[in-house]
Amino acid sequence: MEQKINIAISGGNGLIGSRITELLAPKYNLISLGRKEGFDVSEPSSFSKFSGLKVDFFLHLAAKADVDGCEAEKDLGERSDAWKINVGGTENVVNYCKEKNIKLIYISTDFVFDGKKSEGQFYTEQDLPNPVNFYALTKYEGEKRINSSGIENIILRIAYPYRKEFDQKKDFVRAIIGRLREGLEVNAVTDHIMCPTFIDDVANAIDKLIENSASGIFHAVGNTPISPYEAALKITEKFNFDKNLIKPSTREEYFQGKASRPFNLYLKNDKIKSLGVTMRTFEQGLEKL
Repeated sequence: MEQKINIAISGGNGLIGSRITELLAPKYNLISLGRKEGFDVSEPSSFSKFSGLKVDFFLHLAAKADVDGCEAEKDLGERSDAWKINVGGTENVVNYCKEKNIKLIYISTDFVFDGKKSEGQFYTEQDLPNPVNFYALTKYEGEKRINSSGIENIILRIAYPYRKEFDQKKDFVRAIIGRLREGLEVNAVTDHIMCPTFIDDVANAIDKLIENSASGIFHAVGNTPISPYEAALKITEKFNFDKNLIKPSTREEYFQGKASRPFNLYLKNDKIKSLGVTMRTFEQGLEKL
């Protein structure tokens, strides 16, 4: 019988990681490295506990991903949790992979771009990142550490991930559905463009990238560039809620006193599609929900 590929996962219990684990577990031998297992990605000593493991790939999902929470720590710089986890933690993973000759798959973000391209224009994997908030800066610093390390790697940029159910944390789709169910208004931004990503597609992308022995940067994002306002209206249509509950807002109003958000985060996903990966449109993702 063919030996299963061993994949160590950091952050495997979170919104994205737990679904990827569910979907990939039948095919791969997944090893969870999380707080439950006494693992802390920001502590180099954590890795020595797992030095005996045979690992082929390291899927690095552990991150401080709260954009406004990261921004609140910005003045602490390298002493912030955001830096310790997103940059220091990634450095620790890189060192572990280098020492053990493991291929690294790093989950990054659309937020690495400044979003200054005009509406209708898009970002490809060749475009140079230019983060506009502290969370994005730490994720990009992680990318840079990986790119300069010389280890085999895949950098997978995703955007606004959503899924059917996850009790511990709401993604933006289920947060909107939750408010509409209660008959509450939803303020939704009109001047921001995103590509919402169905998490099942990210799992499929990882599977295909491993099968293809791929390396490099890939945009594993949904097929629909859309504003949060338009997305909220599509949710009302699909789930038969009152569209009058959706109220237009602007980035300036909605994110007042919070981390700055880019305008246009339309990421092109042609590169990953060329490997036979299907990334759903937003309508197809909602249909699947």
